[in-house]
Amino acid sequence: MDSNQIADGLIQYLMLVALLTFHEFAHAWTGWKCGDDTARLQGRLSLNPLVHIDPIGTVALPLVMIFMPGVGRFLIGWAKPVPFNPHNLGNPHRDEMLIAMAGPAMNLILAVALVAFARVGLLFHSVDAAQLFMQAAALSLVLCFFNLIPVPPLDGSHVLRNLSGMSYEAYANFARFGFIIVIVLLQIPDFRNLLNSVTYGTLTVLARIFGVL
Repeated sequence: MDSNQIADGLIQYLMLVALLTFHEFAHAWTGWKCGDDTARLQGRLSLNPLVHIDPIGTVALPLVMIFMPGVGRFLIGWAKPVPFNPHNLGNPHRDEMLIAMAGPAMNLILAVALVAFARVGLLFHSVDAAQLFMQAAALSLVLCFFNLIPVPPLDGSHVLRNLSGMSYEAYANFARFGFIIVIVLLQIPDFRNLLNSVTYGTLTVLARIFGVL
């Protein structure tokens, strides 16, 4: 791996950390607005990346994907789940799903904004800046769709729990094996291809809307 690849990998990693930080902030902010201040009291209502870092999802897995030979350039990760107390929520079933979907929604909003910034970059004839914004938008969309998968610790699992009527105890038992299931999924080429297809299909639509070639 040469110096350019290392620099590119570090840029991707910094993008990932920033996008995950906004993702988790959205969870915490939505929980607070739904009446639960658990995340705020634990310091998670913050844009400080350090309070959201998960040793596996934010550090180990992404860095292995970036820098280990033979693993490939597919990049994904997650941050430390934002806590919430369902007893503090006005409508626990609805509000839990709102809190869960706030993270992917934030990543979608960020992707739209980043594509818009890419358009601005092109208007000022800065192709490099436009490419950087588009790369960040793609990564934000990957995080959006990846987190919709109904496996803990991903956000889609909370929607699954509510729609299926799963108890918190059963969910906790399921969550014990969640990260193993996620890692196995990432090793399946068809899964990665599907995630890439949805991601870049959406990115293409946004690029056309904003006139980014």
